[in-house]
Amino acid sequence: MLGIGAVPSVFLAVGILAMPESPRWLVLQGRLEDAKRVLDKTSDSKEEADLRLADIKEAAGIPQDYTGAIVSVSKRSHDEGVWRDLMRPTPAVRRVLTAAIGIHFFQQASGIAAVVLYGPRIFEKAGIHKKNDKLLATIAIGSVKTLFILVATFFLDKVGRRRLLLSSVAGMIVSLSGLAIGLTIIDHSPRKLIWAIAICLTTILLYVAFFSIGMGPITSVYSSEVLPLKLRAQGVGTVVAVNRVTSGVISMTFISLTKAIMTGGAFFLYAGIAMVAFVFFYTFLPETQGKTLEEMDALFNGFKWKSSIRRSSKEEVDGNSNSNSNRNRKTNGQSQLGAS
Repeated sequence: MLGIGAVPSVFLAVGILAMPESPRWLVLQGRLEDAKRVLDKTSDSKEEADLRLADIKEAAGIPQDYTGAIVSVSKRSHDEGVWRDLMRPTPAVRRVLTAAIGIHFFQQASGIAAVVLYGPRIFEKAGIHKKNDKLLATIAIGSVKTLFILVATFFLDKVGRRRLLLSSVAGMIVSLSGLAIGLTIIDHSPRKLIWAIAICLTTILLYVAFFSIGMGPITSVYSSEVLPLKLRAQGVGTVVAVNRVTSGVISMTFISLTKAIMTGGAFFLYAGIAMVAFVFFYTFLPETQGKTLEEMDALFNGFKWKSSIRRSSKEEVDGNSNSNSNRNRKTNGQSQLGAS
């Protein structure tokens, strides 16, 4: 039974062997020709590949007129000084790190690990006692999660990261609150309440759906977009460590938490954490749709806490116009490259 889990791992290992290196990493190693080869394969056109390479070269401090296959890159562009930049960041990098760490923390702190790992126990508390019924409900959780992650792939670039994330967290708050209320009613009721059981089952599935359409997939997308090129490897490692530690804490404390404040109380707590997450995302995370990794420093620079709400609202309104401006800039760049 446990050995079946090795089958997907084999396919994953084979797939990784066919994956090319990241073009940004190749540029940092001075391998411009290899980076251009990867960009040519992953871009829609040669002009787009040239523009992306030019952006990466600019971020890495390589002259744009250099067209050789190999370039000598300073050691500081590798590991030297990276951890110092992480420990003593500039204001823009500090905000990037806070945003990336925050979104990874709140993804797990809002209780998704408890729902996925302890689904049968939660259904038991909700009044579903038959093993087959609990199994079907657990399968429903996995099915809903898979379905809405697929739905998210269609909306991520159309709706935008920020708007989809906020909508996702808002839905999570409502569904977690409904689940907590339903479980609390069942705990204090001397008889079986079918309508309360239905509320619990519905809100669990809604919670998983809202999580999977926004908070789940956007976390990795957003953090990988905003981290600066030279800090990306160490930065991603840091935020993933925060993600896994938070997930472990939620997983290991859920049973003790339910014994201390009841299962309904635990989900009231997760709903409260989701509310804090909504405020954090609204005031601290700008829209990144349509912006390259190399433009993130300017996007996050000059952040002020007092003007965060006003600035976030302005970004929400101007999101589409900024995306159009970026596309126009890229189109002009393509024309210039063609003329040269």
